[in-house]
Amino acid sequence: MAPRRAAACLLPLLLAAAASAGLGGYFGTKSRYEEVNPHLVEDPLSLGPVAAGARLPAACAPLQLRALLRHGTRYPTAGQIRRLAELHGRLRRRPAAACPAAAALAAWQMWYEESLDGRLAPQGRRDMEHLARRLAARFPALFAARRRLALASSSKHRCLQSGAAFRRGLGPSLSLGGDEAEIEVNDALMRFFDRCDKFIALVEENETAMHQVNAFKEGPEMRKVLEKVASALCLPVEELNADLVQVAFLTCSYELAIKNVTSPWCSLFSEEDAKILEYLNDLKQYWKRGYGYDINSRSSCILFQDIFQQLDKAVEESKSSKPISSPLIVQVGHAETLQPLLALMGFFKDDEPLRANNYIRQAHRKFRTGRIVPYAANLVFVLYHCDQVKTSKEEYQVQMLLNEKLMPFHHSNETISTYADFKDYYKDILQNCHFKEVCELPKVNITAIDEL
Repeated sequence: MAPRRAAACLLPLLLAAAASAGLGGYFGTKSRYEEVNPHLVEDPLSLGPVAAGARLPAACAPLQLRALLRHGTRYPTAGQIRRLAELHGRLRRRPAAACPAAAALAAWQMWYEESLDGRLAPQGRRDMEHLARRLAARFPALFAARRRLALASSSKHRCLQSGAAFRRGLGPSLSLGGDEAEIEVNDALMRFFDRCDKFIALVEENETAMHQVNAFKEGPEMRKVLEKVASALCLPVEELNADLVQVAFLTCSYELAIKNVTSPWCSLFSEEDAKILEYLNDLKQYWKRGYGYDINSRSSCILFQDIFQQLDKAVEESKSSKPISSPLIVQVGHAETLQPLLALMGFFKDDEPLRANNYIRQAHRKFRTGRIVPYAANLVFVLYHCDQVKTSKEEYQVQMLLNEKLMPFHHSNETISTYADFKDYYKDILQNCHFKEVCELPKVNITAIDEL
């Protein structure tokens, strides 16, 4: 069955699932890509309503595309599956007659197995295949036959499979040359956080660094959600905690993302509950991967530096009238790859930090991870060569797209910039990126809070 026809057949199911769940916009990093691009529900190959206005003048030709992708929709991790099994087991052991909600969930089939442990779901493969086809349609000259694709990935299975699905999405009509290499594993760039000792010691493995997250778990907003869920399940509130309630909420998200169905777990939560649980997720991402501590974003400078090195190389090759050696660079990583990089560049920064005690004031925050790094999130840099006579502009121009939408540059608030201005704006980061020194642990014994 053709992809468009298949999508049309699935449309009623998709729309029903999204509408009845009513919570899809609040799942944070477990959000479907369709939440940020709703037009894809109807047509997964659509370029969207603003695509026509996003094109450059004919006098500009794309030279290089650098795409950083988050893997597609995945299964829960083994830890999440264990917590779900624990909660589901409690419900199955309780008398069902007096508690309809608990009975409905006890009857739900627990089909997740620990062996799934964060692996790419079939929907995740489709996410990547469709993304590849949309990018090829948007930039046909770069994806034309015989253009070389440099494809790299994190070592995680879900990322390698996402990379393979992306390449498969380009199809046989887009032959990328006989010298096509296998997917390169590059954890130095895609999992830079694993190689940053300072980040690991002072944030990743330091419980005190998450004090805002832990405080919110014990705060009045989460207490209200706990009491409501405990009441619905006819459980003493002491038998629940924030982690168990969060895994129930995320099961709703997984069922929607993986199966396109409304799970009975969704019925436990209202929209207001979902907003609170989204904030809990965003708090964790803010303090662990975002603006909470400088080391979170500074550890990504090695990736940022590499992006500019490749752009510089393409500019130099163009000036020398040489073929562009790497017109297409696609790298597959994680939410934890993209989020620190976007923070390093200054995007989605709120005037006030996210804290346990300012949930209400952050209702309209910029830092909403479900809008920034859902499954299949993508950050794309496109370098153009422009005819100066026809455009009266700088010869080399650049655009950025996040999740296929043009992003305005900080220095101009425009969606296109000269490459020189773009590079100049970030010159301090580029000149002061010394990954080894940035990530080196301090010699004296200090706490995370003192150092960060």
